[in-house]
Amino acid sequence: MNSATQMTKRRNAIVVMLLIFFVGIAARLVYIQAIKGPELADEARANRLRTYTNVAPRGDIVDINGEVMATSAVRYHIAVNQQKVAGFILRDDEGQVVDTGASAASDLLAPILGEDPAVLGGKMVGDSTWVYLKKSVEPTVWREIRSLGIPGIEPERVSERLYPNGNTAGNLVGYVGKDGEPLAGVEYSFNDALTGTDGYETVEIGRGGQVIPTGTSDSEASVAGDTVQLSINRDVQFVAQEALDENVSKYGAEWAGVAVIDLQTHGLVALAESGMVDPSNPSASPASARNTARSVSSPYEPGSTGKLLTMAAAINEGVVDEYTVVEGSSRETIDGQVINDVMDHPNWKMTATGVLAKSSNVGTVQIGTMMSDETRYNYMRAFGFGQKVDIGLAGESAGILTPWDTWDGRSRLTTMFGQAYAVTLVQNAAMVATIGSGGVYHAPYLVEQITHPDGTVTVPERSEPRQVITEDSAATLLGMMESIPQEGGTGTKAYIDGFRVAGKTGTAQTSDANGRLTQVVTNFVGVVPADNPRFALAVVAYKPDPTLTGNIVSAPVFKEVAEFALHTYGVEPSQGEAPQFPLLIEEDE
Repeated sequence: MNSATQMTKRRNAIVVMLLIFFVGIAARLVYIQAIKGPELADEARANRLRTYTNVAPRGDIVDINGEVMATSAVRYHIAVNQQKVAGFILRDDEGQVVDTGASAASDLLAPILGEDPAVLGGKMVGDSTWVYLKKSVEPTVWREIRSLGIPGIEPERVSERLYPNGNTAGNLVGYVGKDGEPLAGVEYSFNDALTGTDGYETVEIGRGGQVIPTGTSDSEASVAGDTVQLSINRDVQFVAQEALDENVSKYGAEWAGVAVIDLQTHGLVALAESGMVDPSNPSASPASARNTARSVSSPYEPGSTGKLLTMAAAINEGVVDEYTVVEGSSRETIDGQVINDVMDHPNWKMTATGVLAKSSNVGTVQIGTMMSDETRYNYMRAFGFGQKVDIGLAGESAGILTPWDTWDGRSRLTTMFGQAYAVTLVQNAAMVATIGSGGVYHAPYLVEQITHPDGTVTVPERSEPRQVITEDSAATLLGMMESIPQEGGTGTKAYIDGFRVAGKTGTAQTSDANGRLTQVVTNFVGVVPADNPRFALAVVAYKPDPTLTGNIVSAPVFKEVAEFALHTYGVEPSQGEAPQFPLLIEEDE
């Protein structure tokens, strides 16, 4: 084979190889453009897509008048992808490079975030894809940051909980933790209603880190949580808390509380305690007072306010009326048990009204023994003792009421005047509210209604009311209770000028740290106006100065809070005078 032939073969081989190469390239291009092209384009677009969660605002908690007690505001946590921000180039108006990376980004962001540029820049250096720069900035701040187009600066949209009224109703409203998890109060109990449904927003990001206006986008709006409306009146609640804090400061109680029930609706107008938690700063309160409301979780012996139960049962059973006379000194032995009155006195002939007005243990036991223990126990249960009211707060106690057939020789008598069993503040308020409601027990409630985002309203299920004593029996007892705030009664400091008050004092012994009965619990319960009942109140002070009584410690709180509630709701003053009943019968009568 000559050299020319070899040259020709070599040339042909090269041509064939080139043809194969170019055909391969063409085939690859066809594959990429025509076959794989759409898939690769989708992948590239997907790499440019970012999805942000639109956190649903938590529902509001409002008072009976719509005043906001808890609400949510949109905030942004600002974070950095350290890998992406490293590629940031800051140029001047002429396109010249001024600075790059974390240094350039921190110089722009520091004045907006109110941070030191050096500290901020230090957070931006590294390989992490998510480092928080600052939390809880307002939407206007995020919009300003976004306009800079710095790659790697990411927002996390969050809903921040705000409590605009400080500690007013704090233990009722409750609070959420830093992660938004409900921890106490209505925030906890009604979390399902308050929690909304998150949405999302997907946008396409350009090479500079800015949103492409004509790029791919998708979104679904978030749905806010329900609005939970309380029966509480914010202003009455505030005044009640102020009165209690002052009371504790003055008389040294461990805590004090007051419950106010609207007898037209049976909702709680106020459920206040001293030292209520500030939901914005719960850690400032002791743990024991932070996560529950003592008004439903801390039972105590009601003392002489419990005499109302004994008298209600006796009147309803027909064994006494307001004029029935019993006789005894301040110390008597009854059924083998020594019973003492707080105040020393000689032998008295007391009417049943006088027994209440003078708060006589001896007289109360004489009346109580006219009925069987089982009968009295059934009335105690009917008035709501020994069972939860269930107002919707975690940690609620049923109180302590043992079955009648377990009572010993002494407790069967002491239960007649409010000892040997325990109630919560709400239970005691519900008891006196029953007397003010014509003898009908209505379980008080805290949540008025729930309004959904579409405007529909749900009213929480209420327990069925029950007739405990007849309307006539309730009216008789209410009239007898009017003697207590009057001269000669034990509750004169509850008297309200212009309004007839029906009430009852109570002072019960309780144990100290060593188990000795050296401490007291003082009470006052009442209905106002007695001639046209609108509010029922119960006041308690736990372990105040043990030398003091319910009239000194608790009755003034009743007066202050009741007066404010009457004024706030525009209740008309009483018409006519309170009934006058004989309290003590003279020997020659």
